[in-house]
Amino acid sequence: MAAIIHQKDKRSGITYAYESVSYWDKEKKQSRAKRRLIGRVDDATGKIVPTDGRGHRRGKAKVATTEVSTRSFYGATYLLDAIGEKIGITDDLKRCFPDTYKQILSLAYYLVLEENNPLFRFEKWSLLHRHPYKENIPSQRSSELFASVTEDAKEKFFLLQSRRRVDNEYWAYDTTSISSYSQQLSQVQYGHNKESDPLAQINLAIVFGESSNLPFYYRKLSGNTPDVHTIKQLLLDLKQMGKPKVKLVMDRGFYSKANVNKLLQQHQKFLLSLSMSLKFTKESLDSIYDTFRSFEHYDSNYELYYNTVTTTWDYEEYHPRKKKSSQSKKRVYIHYYYNIEKAGEDEKRFDRRLSELSREILEDRRLSKHEKLYAKYFIIKQTAKRGIKVTVKEEAIQKAKRYFGFFALLSNEAMDAISALEIYRNKDVVEKAFGNLKERLNMRRMLVSSEQSLDGKLFVEFIALIYLSYIKKQMQTHQLFKSYTLQSLLDQVDLIECFERPGNKLQVGEILQKQKKIYEYMDVEVPI
Repeated sequence: MAAIIHQKDKRSGITYAYESVSYWDKEKKQSRAKRRLIGRVDDATGKIVPTDGRGHRRGKAKVATTEVSTRSFYGATYLLDAIGEKIGITDDLKRCFPDTYKQILSLAYYLVLEENNPLFRFEKWSLLHRHPYKENIPSQRSSELFASVTEDAKEKFFLLQSRRRVDNEYWAYDTTSISSYSQQLSQVQYGHNKESDPLAQINLAIVFGESSNLPFYYRKLSGNTPDVHTIKQLLLDLKQMGKPKVKLVMDRGFYSKANVNKLLQQHQKFLLSLSMSLKFTKESLDSIYDTFRSFEHYDSNYELYYNTVTTTWDYEEYHPRKKKSSQSKKRVYIHYYYNIEKAGEDEKRFDRRLSELSREILEDRRLSKHEKLYAKYFIIKQTAKRGIKVTVKEEAIQKAKRYFGFFALLSNEAMDAISALEIYRNKDVVEKAFGNLKERLNMRRMLVSSEQSLDGKLFVEFIALIYLSYIKKQMQTHQLFKSYTLQSLLDQVDLIECFERPGNKLQVGEILQKQKKIYEYMDVEVPI
């Protein structure tokens, strides 16, 4: 299979065109390529001027188009072309990265289509596929590309993408940790690793539209930054993007009195998971506890009980000019849910924990970090004759079990409990996105050694994530996961070839009916 490769001579500044033919090396058992010089590229027209094979023109210069016919895989890259046009990725990248957007797209396409493959295998993929840049991007060139991605251009891209999102949809916000071997990156720090990886890490925060299921913003954080400390900067960034008022859905790691006050102060709508250990959460539930598990509050679809309490939040705002704080009451809603299976699991886990603590005491191998738990749940007596005796504090145990099986959501927007639950459960789009980044896009551990390369690579991975998110949403909408995995669906359309011949327009090879259906499910036109 032949492909045309352009390569610039750094000494002369001339770009040469080569015919690259891939073949299988039986001895080395790997794909190889042979190159033949066919001409130099005219800077003005982009056409190839034939040479005598040593880089010199043959007699008088005669401008000509390539005389080489090519045959490439096209179906999957066409799909990504169409998606990029549909949701504006191509246009937005072109506006923000006018000189390099094609390289960014080609690397993103490769990451989407070649699961877990490292970038040094891009050359082989490039020879076989038609893609935006149409040339190989060597490792050195990809490093230069990553380093060229500026913060200003990224923010402009986020701004353009945010304008394409629905303003009244909830936006899911969450963070993940990405481990790194590098000692040179300033933000690589030891922190709470969500996958218990012992390495130092960076944290990555992402915002997803819950209706679109597409990400439009991310931010790199120091590895020791707790989730609860990220809200203030998030709101500032969204304001810079022209989104001063949003709707956020977050898990309980983002809860703090200061964060709720900040969200209320800026008139942001939010849906936030609450810990059942909070006094505020328990007191509001106690008012409806005895009648909570009544049939009128049962939902058979989710197999749980639900109820909503309208209450007030003790709002506090600090006024820098006056150098004092003011207090007031703000209306909020707490949606409560009770799941019998969860209650059973909670109780089983708790009883198992009590058994472990009891054994530690009786076997005289107490741990200092458990002393508060020993005192909370047991009466411990020790005599020389009878040894250690442990008696359970039944009242304390029943008090702990009172809230097993419950979970709660806090909101400042009026809605019913089931609607709130559905919005919150859609937040798992972020968890799935993190799975895509770490597994499919090979981002579980970072291997870059410079800040600029890290920032650029994260951005290209983010572009790939947008494409993956769109495809996965369409697959879920049309229940395609019953018939395909993500990779098998992409492989199915990847088989479609295209042919490029001198003086002729692009010709697309045979397309089977099931391949046409995939394009229809993706809501794009079938290639012709």
